[in-house]
Amino acid sequence: MTTWSILGHTAKVLEERRDDYGDPAEQFRAIADRWSITLGAPITPAQVALCMIDLKLTRLTYDPGHIDSMVDIIGYAALLREVRS
Repeated sequence: MTTWSILGHTAKVLEERRDDYGDPAEQFRAIADRWSITLGAPITPAQVALCMIDLKLTRLTYDPGHIDSMVDIIGYAALLREVRS
């Protein structure tokens, strides 16, 4: 895949996920609320995005060519600004 095709694919995935799961800011807030309970410390939606990026980076260490992980990292990075508002 070329750089532009990966970015185009990521945009399509983000659109599909928004259709499936709704507003990302609301979803990341709900995840942050659950993680806050689990971890016993306040978690922000931005921290959720950063942790998910970290998870995908860890997975890439096992398979640096795994396209889905790359797409997910790009998607979470793109959503980071949106979930901070």
